[in-house]
Amino acid sequence: MNRINEGFSDISDTWYRMAEQKAAQYFASLYGQVKEKTYVPVLTQDIEAWTRNHVRHRSWWSYFSQGKQKPGTRDYHRYIGWLNYTGKLDDYLDRSVSYIYMRDLGKALDSPGTKARIRQVVTGIKTHLLHSAGTNRGDQPEFMSLAGFYRWAQKEGVEAAAIWVIDKLKNVSVHIPKELNAEQAQRKLIKIILGVVLHVIEEMGEETPPAERSRRLDEAIRLGFSYGLTYPFIDDLLDSQLLTAGEKERYSRMIRTALLTGIVPELGGWTGENVEFIKYVHAELWDAFEYIKGLQRPETVSTFFEQSYVFFQSQDIDREKDLSCANYTNEELYVPVIIKSASSRLIVRSVIHASVDEGFDHRTFYYGIYNQLADDFADMFDDMGDGSVTPYTYFLKYHNQRPDLINPYELYWTVISHLIHNVYRSDTKTREVILDRAINGLKRCKERLGDDKYNEVMNIFASGDPELNSLIQKMVRKAEDVDFFDKLLRDQMNIFLKNDRQEKEDFQTTVRTVRDQINSLLPIPQNNGTQPMEDPLTDAANYSLEGDGKRLRPILTWVMGVNEYGLNASAIAPLLRSLEYMHTASLIFDDLPSQDNASTRRGRPTLHEVYDSATAELTGLFLIQRAIKEQASLDRFDARAVLALMQYSAGKAEEICKGQAMDLQSKGKALTLAELNLLCFYKTGAAFEASLVMPAILAQVEDHEIAALKKFAYHAGIAFQIKDDLLDVEGDRLVLGKPTRQDLDNNSSTFVSVLGLGGARKEMWEHYCLAAEALREVPRNTAFLKHLLDYLVNRDR
Repeated sequence: MNRINEGFSDISDTWYRMAEQKAAQYFASLYGQVKEKTYVPVLTQDIEAWTRNHVRHRSWWSYFSQGKQKPGTRDYHRYIGWLNYTGKLDDYLDRSVSYIYMRDLGKALDSPGTKARIRQVVTGIKTHLLHSAGTNRGDQPEFMSLAGFYRWAQKEGVEAAAIWVIDKLKNVSVHIPKELNAEQAQRKLIKIILGVVLHVIEEMGEETPPAERSRRLDEAIRLGFSYGLTYPFIDDLLDSQLLTAGEKERYSRMIRTALLTGIVPELGGWTGENVEFIKYVHAELWDAFEYIKGLQRPETVSTFFEQSYVFFQSQDIDREKDLSCANYTNEELYVPVIIKSASSRLIVRSVIHASVDEGFDHRTFYYGIYNQLADDFADMFDDMGDGSVTPYTYFLKYHNQRPDLINPYELYWTVISHLIHNVYRSDTKTREVILDRAINGLKRCKERLGDDKYNEVMNIFASGDPELNSLIQKMVRKAEDVDFFDKLLRDQMNIFLKNDRQEKEDFQTTVRTVRDQINSLLPIPQNNGTQPMEDPLTDAANYSLEGDGKRLRPILTWVMGVNEYGLNASAIAPLLRSLEYMHTASLIFDDLPSQDNASTRRGRPTLHEVYDSATAELTGLFLIQRAIKEQASLDRFDARAVLALMQYSAGKAEEICKGQAMDLQSKGKALTLAELNLLCFYKTGAAFEASLVMPAILAQVEDHEIAALKKFAYHAGIAFQIKDDLLDVEGDRLVLGKPTRQDLDNNSSTFVSVLGLGGARKEMWEHYCLAAEALREVPRNTAFLKHLLDYLVNRDR
């Protein structure tokens, strides 16, 4: 079962042997340079020349006239502002973009075309950074937000791909098990998508027509995600302890079969506790594989499969190593690393079916191990804790008993010298950028480990040439201007993902806790002077209130009122009741046979189905009066504020009634988008607005803040309604708790009927962006509102 026939086996052996031979030759060259230390005098001269631009001899006066102090890089906008203030921003961006062109795009920095392109990109980034720094309140960079990403997609005409990948990333995040690092998986995926997009942009050039540019960027986003999935769902999964040894063997065999035959094998009778996760992974990788394969040209398809197989095989060989084995040769340690580090970058051009570029292939092959050794050095102690075999962990464990082992730190500097002089032709700019990066990596390592631990590490790894190491450590202590923009973005991404996860957990906890509190406040007590049979309206009202409602509106009011405005939780309890009573009344009216004629609501039969239409109508009126009574009970607030609240509330109730009337009158009619927006605001947005504005009125906040809240509510309410319209077509009845396709049955105009499914999704994300942008004008902690907005467009009920 799943056996690969001998023909395919022969092909795979040939592919890997060829890669192995080339890597072995490269390693032999590096090995000779390490043993003979021929790299030392050359590298010493390089560092001494580099020093002139990075070690400054300050006069005593300079210490009294430094101006602004350098802020930490965690404060993104202040740090960018400081770079601009000190005149360092241009050089900072130039070395950062140059490094990306060399590492990710495989360019030679001495090429006139590359130089011109780098200057152009630096100018564009600088303009964007200075503009965003002037308008941002200190939150994370705009482009890290969903709204920022979608705005870019609109500019490029790739909204459909953006919506697709947002949904895909959300599903991956939901399905990542605890044994894998969800934040790392997200970061890798985003980084790979960005890398593929950058490759495609560079392949196109400025002369590409807009329609063709949009098509290729749409393709790049989907290709980037499809290729990126291999990291969490192949590399990370096989490295983790989630699967058993037998499951790993079976899974690896399936991957190898797909790469050698071009056909993803069926999952078959997979059993065990991981079966549902494996089914999801198999389906996603199947789709990704077919998408990448379907875009390959005849002249690129064989290269794609060859490089993919070589990449996977080198990873598999490395993965099988055991840190307890003391007998690995230098070749066994380094040759697979050279292969996988090169092929992981070479494969990107295969994925985007780019034409052959021998210069790119040459530079990328030799460059790969430099980046891998830098990453392995940074991850050394994590890898040691995981028992992973890397050149650093192996040397750390066995250097005392294995004098034949190559020191990976010495090899790292040998590779740097080799790249500068043998690959990039002693180019001054390349030397500058590579040494900037190397010293930056050591500075970051020292900051992370602390001086004592760092010195301990250096005593082990840097003992081969004391004079060279002394020079390098001097640079680590004294060199300036070696920071990189991509490192800043990586740090910001890590902070963002960590904070986002914590905020999401806080959001979910708050929703659950406050929802329970609100549910306990809602039941209407029976009139003690009336027998139960004589009080059907209270029974009917409580029946409607007891349903599985989301309680979004009173939850919003509680969060803003208590957490942001500092109002007493018990003091605003009447307001919470009034909001839910009003909302429930509106649902009762909507469900009536004379209106939407719904049979279920909140997972149960609607009120008129349980009682009758007359009782339902009276119950709705009863709840409205209860709501007014509750508002009049807000006796712990300024009387004028309460009167203003009640007047405002009455106006919102009028708008909700108008919205339902417009909805009824529009049945069978084709509404314009403007009419639909107005109807939607009256039906949905008005209630959202009330939930935010009512506690603000009680807290007597400034008018400009209330205006910003109204703007947010308007767009969030429309986004919410569009999602409802989409769920009515695409949702699961069991999850929703009500029938689907009700709008179609009722002949109602919806965003889907007016714009189509694709158009409705785009319109939803447009209002999402407008709501997110409105939040920037609210001078409060808006994390809850931000996650509420995410929930509104990502929910499944």
